[in-house]
Amino acid sequence: MVQIGYTMMTEQAGPRALVDHVVGAEKAGFDFSVTSDHYFPWLEEQGHAPYAWSVLGAAAQATERIPLMTYVTCPSVRYHPAVVAQKAATMQLLSQGRFRLGLGSGENLNEHVVGAGWPAAHVRLDMLEEAVEIIRALFRGENVNHHGAHFDVENAKLWDLPGDEGLDLPGIGIAVSGPRSCELAGRLGDLVIATEAKAELVESFDRHGGTGKPRVGQLPVCFDTDRDAAVARAHEQFRWFAGGWKVNAELPGPAGFAGATQFVRPEDVAETIPCGSKVEDFVEAVRPYAEAGFTEVALVQIGGDQQEPYLEWAEKELLPALREL
Repeated sequence: MVQIGYTMMTEQAGPRALVDHVVGAEKAGFDFSVTSDHYFPWLEEQGHAPYAWSVLGAAAQATERIPLMTYVTCPSVRYHPAVVAQKAATMQLLSQGRFRLGLGSGENLNEHVVGAGWPAAHVRLDMLEEAVEIIRALFRGENVNHHGAHFDVENAKLWDLPGDEGLDLPGIGIAVSGPRSCELAGRLGDLVIATEAKAELVESFDRHGGTGKPRVGQLPVCFDTDRDAAVARAHEQFRWFAGGWKVNAELPGPAGFAGATQFVRPEDVAETIPCGSKVEDFVEAVRPYAEAGFTEVALVQIGGDQQEPYLEWAEKELLPALREL
């Protein structure tokens, strides 16, 4: 059975609302939650981008059961990996063992703000690999001195580790989109993360050491009893999704996404994102992930002010139907 997750989409709601939403998701019965980690929204219409790690800390205190996870954090440009390791270890303590650290090679949209430039894709993957090695060493409690191709670490040590309270270390997930990232995820990750229901990603992950590890996907949805309203909202706020990650990772700001998606029509968005209130449409959108071998799927309800009706509907209708997949 595929576990169904809830996404705290930091691009479409403020920090207090996000915490309220994940509390509601826990009550509704979602199996886990994930959180985006953005400095900018994709489009100005989304309108938000609070600091994800503050939201996560508040969510850890406001919830009791639901697992939490970054989906995903880039540990190589805007954040130094030594800082990410400290944040993740602290989150595992605050959540009493409910946190997983999802990592990726990043998007220009968020990472450009520190003025360090935007490396080529193959360089970003090299940076991610080195960052994971640093994070793992700090998780082991080592005093880390590291002088690598991309990062320097001077006499770093984490003084509050999950093992101090008998908790496991946070699992590290790695986002994938092609062969190189799948190899990296299979070799260094505890789980794999993807936003496309492609069996070849799972198969490549398995070939490189991922067999038996969790596979976490993500799917945008747009619930509304008025389907036309759902389609309009999905188009307004999520038409960027049609670009694909090779394009989306490179654009520097909301204006770029607005320009790149100016010819995307509402019907184009509705072809890839389930809209409305027919449960079967949502189930059929999740099914390809199950068939591709994903063990978990995090749903993103589009519209920051549309979470409460979605959560009520999900508890009564959607989640029971998805449990049968």
